[in-house]
Amino acid sequence: MNAPSPRPIRILLANPRGFCAGVERAIQIVERALEKYGPPVYVRHEIVHNRYVVDGLKARGAIFVDELDAVPTDAPVIFSAHGVPKWVPAEAQRRELVYLDATCPLVSKVHMEAEKHFKAGHHIIMIGHEGHPEVIGTMGQLPAGAITLVEDEAQAETVQVADPEDLGVITQTTLSVDDTAAIMDILTRRFPTIRKPRKEDICYATTNRQLAVKDVAAQSEVLLVVGAPTSSNSKRLVEVADRVGCRASLLVERASDLDWDLIGDARTVGITAGASAPEVLVQELIDAFRERFAVEVVNIAGAEEGISFKLPRLLLD
Repeated sequence: MNAPSPRPIRILLANPRGFCAGVERAIQIVERALEKYGPPVYVRHEIVHNRYVVDGLKARGAIFVDELDAVPTDAPVIFSAHGVPKWVPAEAQRRELVYLDATCPLVSKVHMEAEKHFKAGHHIIMIGHEGHPEVIGTMGQLPAGAITLVEDEAQAETVQVADPEDLGVITQTTLSVDDTAAIMDILTRRFPTIRKPRKEDICYATTNRQLAVKDVAAQSEVLLVVGAPTSSNSKRLVEVADRVGCRASLLVERASDLDWDLIGDARTVGITAGASAPEVLVQELIDAFRERFAVEVVNIAGAEEGISFKLPRLLLD
């Protein structure tokens, strides 16, 4: 007796997806440092929020630590793509450590905006998520009290400042575009003279991936986001799909983590990946579908990305 044929399922692949230029640069910095200095190379915090990437670098000789006091004086140390407070490089200099800063240039841009506001005497409101490494790093560029964090619309409606006429605003780079716009609208209504960025702080990769998810989720019954639970931009992609009206939108770290009951009788499944998730994990998920279904993969066209960032001078010698 012949086994029943696997039922057909269409996979809509969002584009762009996966690694952004800042993540690629950060990973390259660790890889090049390992080549130049030899293992071990120390990294303060996860270089990017993805366990697969971190484990791969660990296997090559990278050692991830919470703080600089775990780094010996004769080893190089790398700061993560999310950015660090000012005291971190200052401490590295004090200890005469060789250090490499893998902060995404788009995060560094926000740091510079904060510095300009501060030097001009403006109090700063930052839109972001409390406790996220990027927010900690950005707020740590300035003295305590110089930046007030606003996380959502409710806080935007109630936040109090000493001088409502003398404010600047910056944002975390990995936020929901729609949520941030709504918060910005409230702040602008309450503080009409607030100084906003000339160009939106949310990075191009975050914006492009959210637009791609809106497109794919609108055509899908289930939307899967390959990414880590600690990844802000990955979690935002799930939220975007929810708002479009997808029956189910799920964050999946690895194919082995997927609860197949949640796929149910879906005929069309969208797949994307957060900016710190490598393409190999997307292909792993597609292969897992092929073991269970007769899969048709459709690439959905999206924004073209050709951006790259230079490596630190120390690694170009």
